[in-house]
Amino acid sequence: MYIILYNIFLFLFRAGASVYSLFNEKANKWVNGRKNIFENLEAAISKDDKVVWMHCASLGEFEQGRPVLEKLKTDFPNYKFLITFFSPSGYEVQKNYKNAEWVFYLPIDGAANARRFLEIVHPSLVIFVKYEFWYYYLKKIKYRKIPLLLISAVFSREMPSFKWIRSFQIKMLSRFEHIFLQNEGSAILLDQMNLVKNYSIAGDTRFDRVLEIAENFQPIEVIEKFCAGKKVFIAGSTWSEDESVIRKIAETLIKNDIKLIIAPHEINESHLAEIKKLFPDSVLYSEFLKDSSSFEKQGTESTTCLIVDNYGMLSKLYYYAYLCFVGGGFTSNGVHNVTEAAVFGKPVISGPYISKYLEAVDLVNKKGGFVVNDASELIKLIEDFIRNENDCYNQSSKASYTYIKENAGAVLKILNYIQVNRLLTKL
Repeated sequence: MYIILYNIFLFLFRAGASVYSLFNEKANKWVNGRKNIFENLEAAISKDDKVVWMHCASLGEFEQGRPVLEKLKTDFPNYKFLITFFSPSGYEVQKNYKNAEWVFYLPIDGAANARRFLEIVHPSLVIFVKYEFWYYYLKKIKYRKIPLLLISAVFSREMPSFKWIRSFQIKMLSRFEHIFLQNEGSAILLDQMNLVKNYSIAGDTRFDRVLEIAENFQPIEVIEKFCAGKKVFIAGSTWSEDESVIRKIAETLIKNDIKLIIAPHEINESHLAEIKKLFPDSVLYSEFLKDSSSFEKQGTESTTCLIVDNYGMLSKLYYYAYLCFVGGGFTSNGVHNVTEAAVFGKPVISGPYISKYLEAVDLVNKKGGFVVNDASELIKLIEDFIRNENDCYNQSSKASYTYIKENAGAVLKILNYIQVNRLLTKL
């Protein structure tokens, strides 16, 4: 019964995406990116290539898988690496990623598609990141006896698959040779629901990734010109709801001689125009980059708000922050990645929707993270930090970095499993 429903879902999803692509740019990329996908794969991958395939739903999952892939590439240079994405927001940003030989969209799931994909790719090892599961791909991988790992997995009772299609979920999870969980709560859930036993707790690979970014940080000259030695409030991965709150604290920032950098989650023209309307005196990063000398002549202190209109810079931007605000917490979807900010030893602020994200909850409990429910609470928090810089600010900054450092190590656990079980060889 579940297989029938799943096939109906796949059909409706594909049909819906095709129709929606006529009106939506992201959906259009999703559809067009899969045209001639198998022909392109066949032209790219040779039958003699030894392939490791990593699948990521989107950009966030890529960042979790990235440190594992890069370590594998160093340790097993005789293999080539394929990354697939489901979402355009991952593919479009990382399609030229230098540490993978190939980056493609994943063809839509289905028995024929999965069979043909695996015939072309013939992977020696398959790694799925976090929690995106595709029934036919997992089934065909298992049938071909290809080692299949799930890394940085996290589960909760609120996930629809546990509420409504438990038996289907068990069937898919049982396809994995081993599941590396982020936390003990996920392990307890798997045990209580008697789902699978093939797991271990490794932690979240994002901690390793952000530590690597911090340790290899390179200055961003244009950002340093904008900051001009001033304190900076950096708001990353923001949505409209976050930006409305930030607009209400603008006067407080100016009063305390604090500059503002906003790196929105979506950088389409309409959203950027919306932010520009909220902050009329702001400048786009692309404009500042093109003509920063003229801004310097005018005095960069007169430019108090910078809007970052590109992807890929945020994880380094937080280095320049006095205070970090991570967006998403004022939307029902929840807060984005707080570890990117915490690794630089800065207080991390967000809206109230954090319960679905363990690292955000943990950071608050460790006193490195702070939740605000509205603009007035955010203003009070900023002023408290400024007044108590040698106490509250420094303590929370230290707590943020310590939390990241203490939770690193997942990558080594995953690599050790691969090496001990000889899932890849150096021959």
